[in-house]
Amino acid sequence: MPDTAPNVAVALSQIGSENIPDSRGTNLWRADPNLGRLLGLYMPAGLRAHLEPHLDRLGELAGGELDELAGIADRNGPELRPRTRRGEDANAVDYHPAYRAMEKIAFGDYGLAALSHRGGVLGWNAPMPPAAKYAITYLFVQAEFGLCCPVSMTDSLTRSLRKFGSPDLVARYLPALTSQDMDALYQGAMFMTEQGAGSDVAATAVEAHPANDGTWRLSGDKWFCSNADAELAMVLARRADAGPGLKSVSLFLLPRTLPDGTANAYRIVRLKDKLGTRSMASGEIRLEGATAWMVGEAGAGFRQMADMINNSRLSNGVRAAGLMRRAVTEALHVANNRVAFGRRLIELPLMRRQLAKMILPMEQARTMAFQTAEVLRRSDAGEEGAYALLRIMTPLIKFRACRDARRVTGDAMEVRGGCGYIEEWPDARLLRDAHLGSIWEGTSNIVALDVMRAVKREGSLEALTLHVNGLLAEAGNMPELPPVLERASALARRAVAEGGEILTRQAATALYNVTTAAAMAWEAAKLDDPRRLTLARMVLRHRLLPRDPLDAGEDGAAEIDAALAA
Repeated sequence: MPDTAPNVAVALSQIGSENIPDSRGTNLWRADPNLGRLLGLYMPAGLRAHLEPHLDRLGELAGGELDELAGIADRNGPELRPRTRRGEDANAVDYHPAYRAMEKIAFGDYGLAALSHRGGVLGWNAPMPPAAKYAITYLFVQAEFGLCCPVSMTDSLTRSLRKFGSPDLVARYLPALTSQDMDALYQGAMFMTEQGAGSDVAATAVEAHPANDGTWRLSGDKWFCSNADAELAMVLARRADAGPGLKSVSLFLLPRTLPDGTANAYRIVRLKDKLGTRSMASGEIRLEGATAWMVGEAGAGFRQMADMINNSRLSNGVRAAGLMRRAVTEALHVANNRVAFGRRLIELPLMRRQLAKMILPMEQARTMAFQTAEVLRRSDAGEEGAYALLRIMTPLIKFRACRDARRVTGDAMEVRGGCGYIEEWPDARLLRDAHLGSIWEGTSNIVALDVMRAVKREGSLEALTLHVNGLLAEAGNMPELPPVLERASALARRAVAEGGEILTRQAATALYNVTTAAAMAWEAAKLDDPRRLTLARMVLRHRLLPRDPLDAGEDGAAEIDAALAA
């Protein structure tokens, strides 16, 4: 009789593979056609067409090779090598080759830290607008979050150096900071946080002493320094002769290697064992009379740092949007390909509802990211009123999108079931990394308070109201939203007037939701996309209008269908 065992084994293997859908190799650009359509609204048509093949290639990398490298680097984190075997100080960080390969893609191939500052990146003859940088970041982070921190800090340090630094410092370091040659590249970092001075910058204890050659000597400990071995870092320090208070804190540029080739006088004490972003080195730094140059005016450190932090906060919001998109892509793949109870998961009403609840905050975050990127472009161009608008939109996306990413990535893990909890799959890494977004560059409480600070000091609420009303006027499709905008604005004004903090988060959430609803309605009109208008109305219905939790109401099937439509 013929041996049927091999055939049975093959059949069982096929059953198993069909019921454990694997999206490995998916082109993440092509899996998200709405991204391409939206980019047509936020960047010039010529640049959009020029970038498409580069975005297509990155989408392929992010769903394949880059994702594989990210998993390897996550499992094989950096290691501190304090000394050589002969007892000499090394103060070096060793990285897995997978991390180095990802650096080559980000800094080298795509020039992510350079494309805002010079032409020639990806064959484009001028610096690219923020929307281009964040479109690339949005795709890249769907595979790798940790490396996006050094990329963002290098970009932000370069921006601040160009804005506030002396001409000789700019001339000395700008070429290396914007190089795509990995041997010539200087990466950047920000050494701000101390044990007693995180968000409370006035409590900065690291001291700066003037030297005879016009430089400064920095002494003290920095508690959380990501990209700890970067060639250059921006450091907050208190001038030793200036007394207490915020006005004695200044910003300094700290080189890892001095111009004469000798190592600067600071060391990495240890690396942090982190929940997420394991591929990238975060550490504690001890400054031992390290040489640094003051950047900008004495005593203006907080203001200059705020400009740099705001740029990083926008990057955080973009990364949160990207993490949510990858989580949604994974969940949709599972739901479309896994069969249970004789039906694909996507056909089950509860699953469809769960997916729609993930898609909505993802779409909000993406729209807010590109809206804010466009306002950043206008602000940098000196457009009147744009800075006040930027000052409120940046903390709004950092506050809400980063919080939403924690929930969306967790829900996507649940869609995959038990496999989602296993580190072989991307869900666990997405969830771990998502939790960092609401901590870096200010916790959600701190950032919500910054929203109210912008309302109080910058006239930002008026700028936001003008912006949202302008979007609605162009869209002409949501007449019910202006009264809700007025109520959200009144709540923010009350939060500021009462001088308390209880209403702060509620007001910030309301402003974020009304802004994203208006922006998606505007996108719907520009793209003639009824599905996007439905998403805008879902924000209004589920995030802004009062609802009775015990009222069954409508089943929302039409909304869910629209959210899940390709």
